[in-house]
Amino acid sequence: MNNSPITTSIFDLFKVGPGPSSSHTIGPMKAAYDFLERLRHLPEATVESADSIHVHLYGSLSATGKGHGTDRAIVAGLLGWQPESTDPVALMAMLKDPAVTYPVVVGNRTFDLGANSIHFERKKYESPFANTVVFQLVANGNGLYEEEYYSIGGGFILRKGEETVDQSAIQLPYKYQTMKELKTRLADHQLTLEQLMLANETAVTGRSTKEINLRIDQLLDFMHKAVRRGLRHTGTLPGSIKLRRKAPVLFQQARGLAQSSDSFLIFLNSYCLAASEENAAGGIVVTAPTSGASGVIPGLTYLAKHHFHYSKETLRAGMWAAAAVGFLVKHNASISGAEMGCMGEIGTASAMGAAFLTQCAGHSIGAIEAAAEIGIEHHLGMTCDPIGGYVQIPCIERNAMGAVKAYNAFLLATAGTPANQKISLDAVIKVMKATGRDMSTRYKETSEAGLALSATEC
Repeated sequence: MNNSPITTSIFDLFKVGPGPSSSHTIGPMKAAYDFLERLRHLPEATVESADSIHVHLYGSLSATGKGHGTDRAIVAGLLGWQPESTDPVALMAMLKDPAVTYPVVVGNRTFDLGANSIHFERKKYESPFANTVVFQLVANGNGLYEEEYYSIGGGFILRKGEETVDQSAIQLPYKYQTMKELKTRLADHQLTLEQLMLANETAVTGRSTKEINLRIDQLLDFMHKAVRRGLRHTGTLPGSIKLRRKAPVLFQQARGLAQSSDSFLIFLNSYCLAASEENAAGGIVVTAPTSGASGVIPGLTYLAKHHFHYSKETLRAGMWAAAAVGFLVKHNASISGAEMGCMGEIGTASAMGAAFLTQCAGHSIGAIEAAAEIGIEHHLGMTCDPIGGYVQIPCIERNAMGAVKAYNAFLLATAGTPANQKISLDAVIKVMKATGRDMSTRYKETSEAGLALSATEC
């Protein structure tokens, strides 16, 4: 377990950017942008002597990077693009023609970057993380300058040599690493979960409560815009699978069955599919906690707003509960599909969604913990096996299933006394980490096993 207190910002967990994958799209784009900035600080003589830039992808980035658009994201990052301000249409158009190159400007030099500059390496590479990308500034085939980055899930990146971040400068008012410690802080200081999380967020980011609340509202707006776009868009998703969008059809069915007991579930399914299909199409989504799981919480929050008519204040409180669970999983296990399989993505999202619903309904921290634990427990061992490397099958429907499980986890957790729950959230996160470690890498975002092998049937 990480021995430092949790210092993750809610705005690092929930990030705005283009789909289809936070670890394969947003992370590499951020890494490429960081490399560009470092190139700009190199001695002028070093840059002047170089003739090209090359990028080497390893692990899952190599295995499924084509389907996830990793090469496009890297080109965009080296052109100076940032995830939140990216034009998804322009991004999807990149590298359509392998002969086209893109000008990367560093000082007085311009390097032509194209498909031949990005290498999907199949050989084994010794790395502490599954998703590794190496950037090189090259002269006559020899490396002049190199940086290695790891995409660790949810759009988070680490640069080699900076794996351990000094967090001592951050003076958290309420330190915790586990749910047990979090509950102790809440009890000792007589705080609500939202109050504690807000205080820590202010310490981490320096933002005021007003600024933080406004940004959370904006995140919800980004999520709900993705849902609304997905409910309108019809047709076929990009890629060789030729998968047709289903969300608009489901939404119309739900409206036609408004008096039926089934309409509630159909509405929820349509909202989750809508955001997930937008992600698969490379649209702007919110990592929750990853792009591959960006349909669960948007679908649930859309339901909470438009069907339960919760206020902005209630939705914000729910987001803090979701964030608390996401922080705990990221800190003590992983939210990366390449490390945990899909339980790290949909499993975490389902647990976060269950916590969101439980908080919005006004239940205790004990009930929130129980709901999150149930959410993860019933995703343990779930493989990440996308067909063709696209975030489509089974990813899109898994978002809907994860949201349904989240709602059921909320119902189960609030049906009795939370103290009677036999398994703690901390315990199930430990099991989650051990399960992810024991899983074959073939079932962790490599498209080498599971449903991915049925690609020829699609």
